[in-house]
Amino acid sequence: MIFVFLLAPAVASALLALVVRPYRAAVGWANGALSLVAVGAALALWREVLGGRVPVAGPDDLLRADALSTLLAFCVSLVGALAAWLGPGLGDDSWDATQARRFRIFANLFVFTMLFAVTTDNVGFMWVAIEATTITSALLIPLHASKASVEASWKYILIGSVGIALAFAGTVLAYFDFSTLVGRETTALSWTLLREVAPALNPRVLELAFVFILIGYGTKAGVAPMHTWLPDAHSEAPSALSAMMSGVLLAVALYAIVRWQAVVGRAAVSPGFAENVIGLLGVLSLAIGALSLVAQRNYKRLLAYSSIEHTGLICVGLALGPLGVFASMLHLLNHSLAKSTTFLLAGRVLGRYKTAEIEGVTGLLRTMPWTGGFFAAGMLAVIGLPPFGLFVSEFALVRAGFAAGRPLTIALVLALLAVGFVGVLAHLNRMLYGPPPGGVPIGERGHWALVPLGACLAALIVLGLTVPAALDGLLVSIAGIVTP
Repeated sequence: MIFVFLLAPAVASALLALVVRPYRAAVGWANGALSLVAVGAALALWREVLGGRVPVAGPDDLLRADALSTLLAFCVSLVGALAAWLGPGLGDDSWDATQARRFRIFANLFVFTMLFAVTTDNVGFMWVAIEATTITSALLIPLHASKASVEASWKYILIGSVGIALAFAGTVLAYFDFSTLVGRETTALSWTLLREVAPALNPRVLELAFVFILIGYGTKAGVAPMHTWLPDAHSEAPSALSAMMSGVLLAVALYAIVRWQAVVGRAAVSPGFAENVIGLLGVLSLAIGALSLVAQRNYKRLLAYSSIEHTGLICVGLALGPLGVFASMLHLLNHSLAKSTTFLLAGRVLGRYKTAEIEGVTGLLRTMPWTGGFFAAGMLAVIGLPPFGLFVSEFALVRAGFAAGRPLTIALVLALLAVGFVGVLAHLNRMLYGPPPGGVPIGERGHWALVPLGACLAALIVLGLTVPAALDGLLVSIAGIVTP
């Protein structure tokens, strides 16, 4: 029943928006209420997993939840709820009824595909679900049709499809080796069984398969050098969609990589093979993301390149052993909260100033005091300042690097983080202060929408002061799953 309450609300909301035509505000309210049901189901799943139980459902355990899938299910359902309450047709009134209806249909299908991807035990269905995330989200990027948004959507589809095709090639390679060994095709795509028999798999075949999988899913995760679709797509998409894409879509693609890393780590491959490849791409992503932040002139693209930077940081952590995995998963949770909140706040700024150019936004603290203050807090959280949670997860990652004997890597990471820090802070300073542009109204609208965003910032502060026991237990379990 937990899986039903986790997956069904998104499907029900999409069907409701499809059936009710023209769009009515009641559809948005129903969507918001159902999204909270999914969050509750994710918390129930968390309780079951911490209690030592492994929830399963479907024939041959098609759906299965462990600590890793539970963390991702919670992130997806929470960010999906934020988008449901603050997206077009409810919290964001800058869209017409047709656009709001389209958003409600495909955004909910997008949430469903992500939730299914992180709860299925079948690596084939996981691939199908992640491919489906491309289709459902790409249709929403040009919600407000323009040359730039349509181009960004096609770029996302083409590059994402090439990447997912490579992930398919890697999955097929592993499947044939696995099915030859197991001899039961009905279970040859089971991640649980694949992990158990990993030591008997052909190490050379598995290494080749993992390279394809890493490049394929890494394309969806925004890992450099396959990241080129991300800044355009995230900057052109509606803010609620940008919040989901940056906050959890990248995390879902990383989830697939982590699943296969756990398999490769138990196989007889070259020592540290998966970790070295992931770490190398992580440092490259961190470098491109951090250096690109300095030259940005568009604040939505600034947030998009920040996502590339943080994806690289998570990948670096995955290469640093159990402590690094712990830090990476904590960082993934913090980043989901911080980036989704900041993108939604950026949407409020865009709605008032009518421009995404940094030079066109001045005096934000005078024009929108609450939004400006929250946006500043969100950006400070994103660059890793205390007392926000990303400071703690980055500190944990640095500690893991020294514990793993990688001081040079950590020195490079800290230098790149400093570059990104200076770049973002300089841009933020220009936006917050100075005289507001002429013709921009002064004052807030839709104060109630600031409540959930303020709650997310408060949660980031809590995570910056302590790691709750329930979260600590989940992260320790994830480290045990990923590392041998």
